Amino acid sequence: MIITGMAHFESVCKKKLVEWYNKNDDMYHTQQRIDLSNVFVVWSCKTLQNYKCLVSTTVSGDGIYAEYTFNGDKQELYEDVYQKVTNTCHTEE
Repeated sequence: MIITGMAHFESVCKKKLVEWYNKNDDMYHTQQRIDLSNVFVVWSCKTLQNYKCLVSTTVSGDGIYAEYTFNGDKQELYEDVYQKVTNTCHTEE
């Protein structure tokens, strides 16, 4: 895999999340297929030859969050997908 810049990398990451989501929609009880219009970049950066991108979906309540890391030395893309389990407010130690 060759990444030609940040815009290309973000595009690849969004496509990969769409692929993952549509392949695993039954596992996460979303029963909904998505396309690129349902995916957005939360944050991305490039350091030396490596890229990192955090992406999520606009699907209400799915809690899906993905992290993509591109290793420029090996030309490999790593995918980690998470689902929010809880959201708790703590006001004391």
